[in-house]
Amino acid sequence: NVRFLKELSIQTRKSSKIKKWLLLATRLLLLASIIFSFAQPFFQEDNLKSSGIDRELVVVLDNSYSMQAKGQNGVLLKRAIEDLISSTPAEKEFSLLTSDGTFWNSNIAALRSDLLNLQHTAEEFRVDAALARINANNPSVPKDILVITDAVGLENNHLKSLRDIDNAYFVIPKAENRNNASIDSAYVNKTMDNFYELSIRIKNYGSREISLPVALYNDQKLIGKTEVAFEKEYATVNFTIPKTDFHGYAEITDNGLDYDNRYYFSITKPELIKVLSIGDDSKSSFLSRIYTASEFMYQNSELSALDYNSLEQKDIIVINEISDIPQSLQTTLKSFIEKGGNVIFIPSAEQSITNANQFLNNFGKLKFTSINSNKKQITRISFGHPLFKGVFEKKIDNFQYPTSSKSFDTNNSGPAILGFEDQSIFLTAMASPLSNIYVFSSPLNNEISNFQNSPLIVPTFYNMAQFSGKTGVQSYTIGSIQNVIADITISKDEILHVRNNDEDFITIQQVLNNKVKLTFNQMPQNAGNFEILKSDKLLGKLSFNYPRTESDLKPTDISSYNLNVKNSIEEAFDTLHYEVNESRFWKLFLLLALLFLITELLIQKFVK
Repeated sequence: NVRFLKELSIQTRKSSKIKKWLLLATRLLLLASIIFSFAQPFFQEDNLKSSGIDRELVVVLDNSYSMQAKGQNGVLLKRAIEDLISSTPAEKEFSLLTSDGTFWNSNIAALRSDLLNLQHTAEEFRVDAALARINANNPSVPKDILVITDAVGLENNHLKSLRDIDNAYFVIPKAENRNNASIDSAYVNKTMDNFYELSIRIKNYGSREISLPVALYNDQKLIGKTEVAFEKEYATVNFTIPKTDFHGYAEITDNGLDYDNRYYFSITKPELIKVLSIGDDSKSSFLSRIYTASEFMYQNSELSALDYNSLEQKDIIVINEISDIPQSLQTTLKSFIEKGGNVIFIPSAEQSITNANQFLNNFGKLKFTSINSNKKQITRISFGHPLFKGVFEKKIDNFQYPTSSKSFDTNNSGPAILGFEDQSIFLTAMASPLSNIYVFSSPLNNEISNFQNSPLIVPTFYNMAQFSGKTGVQSYTIGSIQNVIADITISKDEILHVRNNDEDFITIQQVLNNKVKLTFNQMPQNAGNFEILKSDKLLGKLSFNYPRTESDLKPTDISSYNLNVKNSIEEAFDTLHYEVNESRFWKLFLLLALLFLITELLIQKFVK
């Protein structure tokens, strides 16, 4: 019995010793796994990293007006900023690009204030524009790009400049309500003796079965309110307003975006439009019946008696069947156009093609190619052209079409406002930055054409003069280069500035005799009504609106774009941190630590 107990004691001591060694090994391995897990070891993936070159992180944030839409957790932009601040590692250096700003090589602590104060911008968000900025900065360094956008207006060709050495990840927040309505335009639909009939055109993106309130304000004073119901994509409401200066806006209320719910515009009290016709009195008599003294200051001058010094005082000049336009007149008219004047060109049957083309070449690419002596009907009317807005209630097919027995064929370089039955041009326009040049391809005298007896002649010539800028609704778009000719007389040393309650700035200006050319580009930054001032003296008024490019919230089908889309900014940063930068193994060591812990428990339980 004693011998048996001695053998059992020896066996127990040996088993205990093995168990202790096993426990020691598992605990050492467990401790090592935990240490390695916290150390986050990794293997470098490519030659760039092995040579000591790091990848740059660039965050592209869409802050265009479509990001005003509300998602599940609030306004898309505000939520994206909150997630970006909370998810970005504090020590991580990165660059931030927005639709209208750039912050190179910073960190989230330094950018926190800028992000919290980031406002929506009228500039359209373009991924290709952001990629161009990214590629121009340290082009030899590979980059990890995180794009946060609602993908409104995103096109597959915008991704062409994405380089092979760069990795791009997209987070696309989604709007819950994609219905939106926008005020598209405002225009004078009808002119009466003492009143205008003003039309407000509204576009609906989404459900047609809605009605919206529409209000009209003049200098913050409510002057009219109504409701519009949509049956089609567009709806129009009309207001009757006095025929005086108007400087205000139209406003709608909807559940969509806010930025496009106001449309600012100005209407200047009608001034007499100065019209000069150059040509024979006998061929210009029809113009005097259109340009009456109640609205126009009309004058006709023979070419031989023309006062060249008076041309710049006119608003619109009609070149009426001059057989040979002298070079001096061509040069003067070119300067007249550059300073905001408008020209109507009616060719002469005796005019040479060379002389006509020499004149037209000053303003555009339109050319006369040959003379056509076949009688043709003027059958094509561009009903959608601004000249005929509000003229026709509907498209007319049984119109008594005017004719012409002689015309000049053209190279068809522009769309026709009025056209012949053979698809050639009867009337077209060449637009310059400040003016319009209207060109007829046929003489209008009664021996060649009966256009003077057509109902079309009055609205055509009347509206060409009205578009000289003296009357009508005036509004400009923020973000694009705009040239405005103001009837203001100042000396070359004086400076004009543009102001409202929120902004006060000086824009590029050029003195043009009795006018001033103002060029707007990046200013103003916000839509609204503005005043033109010399010191504190009011000289004129302007209105600016945001472009409506972001109004359509219809989702873009990106299924064929081959984008690497992540569900959240946090998930994107996890991917960027662990998959892109390095091949990390902390998860593996964490699993090993758990395995060794379980092994120790099993040894404790089953090894005696």
